[in-house]
Amino acid sequence: MSPEQAYQPDRTLKGKLRRRFVRLAHRRPLAHGPRSPMVSFTFDDAPLTAAETGARLLEARGARGVFYVSAGLAGTEGPMGRFADAADYARLAQAGHEIACHTYSHLDCGQATGAAADEDAARNRTALAEWGAGPVSHFAYPYGDVAAGPKAALAGRYGVLRALHHGVIEAGTDLNQAPAVGIEGPDGEAIAEHWLAKARARNAWLILYTHDVRPDPSPWGCTPDALARLIDRAQTSGMEIVTLAEGAQRLGVVPAAA
Repeated sequence: MSPEQAYQPDRTLKGKLRRRFVRLAHRRPLAHGPRSPMVSFTFDDAPLTAAETGARLLEARGARGVFYVSAGLAGTEGPMGRFADAADYARLAQAGHEIACHTYSHLDCGQATGAAADEDAARNRTALAEWGAGPVSHFAYPYGDVAAGPKAALAGRYGVLRALHHGVIEAGTDLNQAPAVGIEGPDGEAIAEHWLAKARARNAWLILYTHDVRPDPSPWGCTPDALARLIDRAQTSGMEIVTLAEGAQRLGVVPAAA
């Protein structure tokens, strides 16, 4: 069963309160924001269409993306299509794209212990390094969810730990639970364009994410045309397209050694 089919968010009152209060816990506020607006195009779970079509669209425009990989999914099939495999991730890294970390098994950090999340993420880092796609410096919580234990356990391992709540990265942003905006669903392109405008107006860093990139995308993906238009809009408006590593370096964010 794929991660999306298996995932059941905690909809109880306890779960809702946990998601609200974890945003206040184990914070690492960014000292200062960018001097000019930046955007990162990222791909969660790295389906093969993202590794091929998504990467190609960025490369054709002189840009590079970020691929958050769960090594345990590599080469398997899911509702987003086939996931890329070890050779694909090594190729992406060699082409200058950034390979970043999920958990190995796509473990839900919102319903796991800190020790379990740390162990699963460590297994992922090891696999990616063995494939020639590491080391990795940045992380995204699968499903965008996290509890206090995993947030504390993983905070010292990565430079930027990304969630899924909407927003931009600027002074005061919690780097242990950074915002992002999805390019997904029928209104995904319009929402992403709205946040591109906000990032430009605020001289902020916007992280966009999607999953598969194909003409008939899953509910979590987008079409190649939509992605191409967003890349073009970012570039023509003067926004710099950066990887997570490049954006973090500009802001003086130094990843801890994992």
